[in-house]
Amino acid sequence: MLSRPGYPSTYATTRPWDHLTPSEFAVLRPFFEARPGQRGPGRPIFDLRARLDAIFWVACHNGPWRNLPPEMGPADTASRQFRRWAHAGVWTRLLEAMAHPDCPLMLRRMHHWVCRCYRRALRILKLPGLVLAQRLGQLSAMPGPWWLLPKPDLSEKWLPVFRYLFERMRQDPKKLRSHIRELKWMHRFIGGRVHIPKYLAPP
Repeated sequence: MLSRPGYPSTYATTRPWDHLTPSEFAVLRPFFEARPGQRGPGRPIFDLRARLDAIFWVACHNGPWRNLPPEMGPADTASRQFRRWAHAGVWTRLLEAMAHPDCPLMLRRMHHWVCRCYRRALRILKLPGLVLAQRLGQLSAMPGPWWLLPKPDLSEKWLPVFRYLFERMRQDPKKLRSHIRELKWMHRFIGGRVHIPKYLAPP
């Protein structure tokens, strides 16, 4: 697992969904509101706390948006807001805050929920989002075990090894088949699997 110095690889402690407490909402609120002199991600929300409750519910239950209970609001509205925040980088900033060693305890209580949201947002964030989760060591924010996922950072570190093997192939053609097998294994490991079974996803 490749992570930045000071960001150890870790799984988030599993926490079942529950309504946000006033203290939890207070520490989350700045991430979802416009900063002074800046425009927020989307139109103002009448009940931000209820919208977050709905999004965290779907993320924790790991199902389609249509499963959202009617009393928690329209599913398409929650889905649209979730995507808007993903494009605005809100889930990215939250994951970075969670990974920081000085993350406040109240914010860290929602680590599992944020990782589940970030994992869902990877459909929008794509490979750059996955690379960030790897660098931050956020194992629960990845869609599967890290060794089955693409590893762009590792490909750069292994570039000298590739060059060495190609040079060996040029100098000793008799061992060509053996070196090709090594290169294929390295390519599969770095490239990861295209499809990862759901049962291998972090909790």
